[in-house]
Amino acid sequence: MYHPDLLRHPDSCPALVLNADYTPLSYYPLSLWPWQTAVKAVFLERVDIVASYAREVHSPTRTMQIPSVIALRQYVKPSEHPAFTRFNLFLRDRFVCQYCGDPRELTFDHVIPRAQGGRTTWENVVAACAPCNLRKGGRTPAEAHMNLNRRPIRPTSWQLQDHGRSFPPNYLHDSWRDYLYWDIELEA
Repeated sequence: MYHPDLLRHPDSCPALVLNADYTPLSYYPLSLWPWQTAVKAVFLERVDIVASYAREVHSPTRTMQIPSVIALRQYVKPSEHPAFTRFNLFLRDRFVCQYCGDPRELTFDHVIPRAQGGRTTWENVVAACAPCNLRKGGRTPAEAHMNLNRRPIRPTSWQLQDHGRSFPPNYLHDSWRDYLYWDIELEA
């Protein structure tokens, strides 16, 4: 019987990792483990298999379908506030310049410039395209006559996860869809 999963190389068979409450550990980036890590976690009894690919892997004594969705047996409490990283900053600002809304050539900008005592914190750094960052220079937005679309805040992990749902990955296996995007409107 022909099935597209049978043609897949095992390396292109990641497992979606769900927390013990069957929600993804992370939406963006999507919580995925390589097939080897998923299989090891199954044998160590740290996860339960929820769904599998049609593709199988073999050892001298066993044959196993590669897990496509796994759930942790113990709940992992997400941290309330995410780490301050470039990626998380861009995710908070939805990958657009906070001055003009352009998604290209993103960098980051200190609202109150460091030369004027501004610090590198969630509340003082925004995503900015290179042209806006250059135009603003070492001035405040008011001094440069530029308006911020949104005041920068320290996001919660929940807020970043919510933003991440707006940026689905390039590839979603059919077996993952039931565990992602629970809050979208169902089709009639």
